[in-house]
Amino acid sequence: MQLEPRAQTLLKALVERYIADGQPVGSRALSKISGLDLSPATIRNIMADLEEMGYVASPHTSAGRVPTPRGYRIFVDTLLTVQHLDEHAVESRIALPSQQPQKIISNAAQMLSSLSQFAGVVLSPRRESVFQQIEFLRLSEKRILLVIVDPRGDVHNRLLLTEADYTPTQLIQSANYINQNYGGLSFDDVRSRLSGELRQLRDDMGRLMAAAVEAGSEAMADHSDDMVISGERNLLSVADLSSNMTSLRQMFDMFEQKTGLMQLLDVSSKATGVQIFIGGESNLVPMDEMSVVTAPYEVNGKIVGTLGVIGPTRMAYERVIPIVDITAKLLSSALSHQ
Repeated sequence: MQLEPRAQTLLKALVERYIADGQPVGSRALSKISGLDLSPATIRNIMADLEEMGYVASPHTSAGRVPTPRGYRIFVDTLLTVQHLDEHAVESRIALPSQQPQKIISNAAQMLSSLSQFAGVVLSPRRESVFQQIEFLRLSEKRILLVIVDPRGDVHNRLLLTEADYTPTQLIQSANYINQNYGGLSFDDVRSRLSGELRQLRDDMGRLMAAAVEAGSEAMADHSDDMVISGERNLLSVADLSSNMTSLRQMFDMFEQKTGLMQLLDVSSKATGVQIFIGGESNLVPMDEMSVVTAPYEVNGKIVGTLGVIGPTRMAYERVIPIVDITAKLLSSALSHQ
């Protein structure tokens, strides 16, 4: 719904004041800080309209109003004036010559945390599920160990429980076939290419290869998403997030389990530019009082991961957004020059 200019000005003033001091904002305060020449009655009427539209709410203990998740959303989408952040002033904090990629990623998480004073998070680049070679080892009847060697020489193992009992010769032949025809490809590529070729193979051999591809893909995926988090302790000093045991438990569950956070970062990697997930509005954010500001980063023009700042819904978005945006650009540049 399009807000008329006076309502936009009052909503912007209310959100900015509430972010600054955390107290409900009354009509008298709005008349002073908004810069509008309006009577108190007119301001009250506009605020009542904003409340009816779901942009602000009235706490039971106060005559003032606070922004709702919907109010925060229209604020960050249409009313926010983003602050300027000098890119060159922070560039050296991301990467130094000859640093390893994981150290650069760790530096980026620390910089997000130190600049925002909240928690910084970086989802490391996904490794493609490429294998160099595989091997089948018969453990017992219908139990086979799948051994996968990736291009870096790392070894991944998976246990296969099969319907048929394969001989050592059959296992060697199957591994040789896959290595000779598909070595150096990702398991996803192998899956699509094998689907058309399995008909030409004996049924039992085809089933073994299909099982190997599925298990191999899962084995590689287990090592694909490494998350670096810095500054979680900063959130303990944010009253909005640590005011009660329920909030604390939700927050630390999120950091410990990481699954929901990974899902959120994965969603944001499919978008362009900075994304803002506001608690109470986005089901991906576990707490109503929490927001996550994210941006994808690239290596050589290809999006490979996501980073962001985790903080309270009542955060200074105009300051955090450029921190996230510039860090994503700096991290992209640093990793692309490795």
